[in-house]
Amino acid sequence: MIHIVDYGLGNLGSIQNMLSRLGVESLIAEDPAMLQDAQKIILPGVGTFDVGMNNLERLGWREVLDKKVQAEGAKILGICLGMQLMTKRSEEGTLPGLGWISAITKKFTFEATSSYKVPHMGWNIVQVAKESRILEQTNDEKRFYFVHSYYVELENKKETLGTTNFGGSFCSAFEVGNIIGVQFHPEKSHKFGMQLLRNFADN
Repeated sequence: MIHIVDYGLGNLGSIQNMLSRLGVESLIAEDPAMLQDAQKIILPGVGTFDVGMNNLERLGWREVLDKKVQAEGAKILGICLGMQLMTKRSEEGTLPGLGWISAITKKFTFEATSSYKVPHMGWNIVQVAKESRILEQTNDEKRFYFVHSYYVELENKKETLGTTNFGGSFCSAFEVGNIIGVQFHPEKSHKFGMQLLRNFADN
């Protein structure tokens, strides 16, 4: 069973539909108490950093997630904004993040004459930085769908799971123990995303 956190932001239905196609049982957790027995959690997110953190605090998710992830070791997958919320802070807002990862979330900045336009949107390649079961069997060329204006900068580069090029290389996935974050959207990434979610469910 995978619990999907409903804190008011994210493509919950799309994630659950893809898990259903894989034959993986999932539950959209609408209340923090529903995470009591959770062993695998997905923290999705589409929106802004401060709204996300405010919702987690206001709706009572923060304390429960800290307990499940940090004290009990539940495996968690953060997607897009969900990945960014795991960092210490973001240039997008003023509120502190969950702080599970020694990292900050930074904004893409390019010269006005640059051919790179923000947000970074569309399909792009993820280069694997270290071995991990989460990216196993997603084919040699790992293509995922991105929509974001901010990216995660890790203090410890050894925690990088995957990198992507967009006007330079940035961390598009990290893995630290039971905590996994991906900047792309597996639920929009067809066979590549399906395999990643399968790996998360099976490992």
